[in-house]
Amino acid sequence: MDKILKKNNGLTLIELLVALVLSSILIAALYRTFIGQQKTYAVQEQVVDMQQNVRVAINKMMREIRMAGFGKIRDIVDPEGEIKENINGFTQAITPGTDNITIVGGFKQIRRDNGEPISVISASGNQITLNYATDEFDKPTHRFISIGGVESNVVQSRSGLNLTLKKPLCLPHPEGTPIFKIQAITYNLNGLSLGRDENTSGQPNPQPLAENIDRLEFEYRDTNGDLTANPADIRMVRVTVTAKTSMSDPEFKGGDGYRRREISSNIQVRNMGISP
Repeated sequence: MDKILKKNNGLTLIELLVALVLSSILIAALYRTFIGQQKTYAVQEQVVDMQQNVRVAINKMMREIRMAGFGKIRDIVDPEGEIKENINGFTQAITPGTDNITIVGGFKQIRRDNGEPISVISASGNQITLNYATDEFDKPTHRFISIGGVESNVVQSRSGLNLTLKKPLCLPHPEGTPIFKIQAITYNLNGLSLGRDENTSGQPNPQPLAENIDRLEFEYRDTNGDLTANPADIRMVRVTVTAKTSMSDPEFKGGDGYRRREISSNIQVRNMGISP
């Protein structure tokens, strides 16, 4: 009977306390590991968002800066100084600034709602007939057009498929020739927001392109690689964008606790220096 009772004995109080202490230490270690992994994941997610944010912004900027001057804009804007047409306040293919830039070009190919390009049916004198009616050129700040990217003009009025231009066409434009809208686009930094402004509202109205941007800087170089501030001499634009995470990390050793990434790119301006 005594042997049976000994086999059925439970834990002593000391053994129970030791087990509780060991369990608590193990749980605390597991919890701390879990919290650490969660924090690491959150930080990595912020860094990934930051990098993706700035790359999307700089890629769009690169595409449009590279196209500055596209559309034979010299027909209506003269980089040498003779103002032929004021495109929403700008008369140069590139208006340079250290923390901002304005570029003029045929950036937008006009398309239908389904994505199909709108093109020329016939073109003669100062009249163009399109294969689809578009209201893209109906407003005064949206009246600049490039036909096929080889000739630019100003739309005076529209009636259905027909566009009336300010001056007669200089080149023949066969059926199927695409058309482009010429725009003046400004990139600048507004607080911590990288803005893109199409300059069509009569006052600054930048649309946010990327958030949490610390710095935006532009450099301009000529054919010899020398720095220049003369719009007519610009052949390369260097863009530097510095982005930061949306939240600071108190445990991050480095200034204010924000992680930062800097991206720089040299952009060759393809359409500058092309003879009119």
